[in-house]
Amino acid sequence: MSRPARVLALANQKGGVAKTTTTLNLGVGLHDLGARVLAIDLDPQSNLSMSQGVDVESLTLGMYHVLTGRAQLSEIIETREIDLAPAGIELAGAELALSSMIGRERALERALRPVRTLYDYILIDTPPSLGLLTVNAMVAADGVVVPVQCEYLSLRGLAQLRETLAQVRENLNPKVDIVGILPTMYDGRTIHGREAVSLLQESFGNRVYRTRVGKTIRFAEAPVEGKSVLRYDPQGQAARWYRHLAREVWEGPMGMARGRKAA
Repeated sequence: MSRPARVLALANQKGGVAKTTTTLNLGVGLHDLGARVLAIDLDPQSNLSMSQGVDVESLTLGMYHVLTGRAQLSEIIETREIDLAPAGIELAGAELALSSMIGRERALERALRPVRTLYDYILIDTPPSLGLLTVNAMVAADGVVVPVQCEYLSLRGLAQLRETLAQVRENLNPKVDIVGILPTMYDGRTIHGREAVSLLQESFGNRVYRTRVGKTIRFAEAPVEGKSVLRYDPQGQAARWYRHLAREVWEGPMGMARGRKAA
C-alpha cells in the first residue's frame, strides 16, 4: 500500500512573501524529481489557480464546494504542470459557510483522505491571514513551510504564526509544526538582508532552508503565461533557486530521498 502523501501547508499571515510562488514552483520542482504532487489553492485570491492558466471566473467547482461538502476533491482536480485543486472567488465565503459546521476546522483534512495515497506531496497555498482556512490547512498538514521576506517587520510577524500553531497542536493536530523557513526577496548585498537571515537562523536553526530566493522579474512574468518559473525560464536563476529548494525538501524531514533515487 502506498505511503500517504506528505502534506505541507505554505503559511504566513503577511501577504507578498512569495507563498503562491513557492507553492507552485516547489511543487513543480518536486515533480521533476519524480514525485506525484497535488497543489491546493486555499486562497480566495485564486493566484495559484491563475498562475496555472485556470479561468477562475468560469470555474464551476472549486475548493469552496469541497470544503462545504458539495463536491469531492477528486471531482475538481485539474492536471496542469502538476495536479491542481483550483479555487474561485466564492472561496471568500468559505469561512462564513464553515463557521456553523460541526468539525469546521477538519473540513480539509476530511477532503484529503481519499486522495492522500495517490500523491507523494500535497502542498496547500493559504491566505495571508490566520483565519479558518489557514487553520484548516494546519490541521490537515504534517508540517508548515513558511516563506519569510528578509526584512525585520516580516520576522516579527512569525511570533503570531507560532502562537496559532501552538494552539492548533494543543487542540487539533499535535504533530504539526514549522518544518522549514524559506528566506525570500533576499538581497545578500545588503546588511539588512544578511542580518534578517541571521536572526531567522538564531530562532529556527537548521529549519531555515539553505536556499535563498531573491528578486527577479521572472516571478511576475511567469504567471502571466500560466507557467511556473521552472517552465517559463528553465535555465534562469529563479528556476535554480526552486530546484535547490525542492532538493532540500526531498532530502529533509518531510522528504522521500530515503529509499528512493531522485530523477
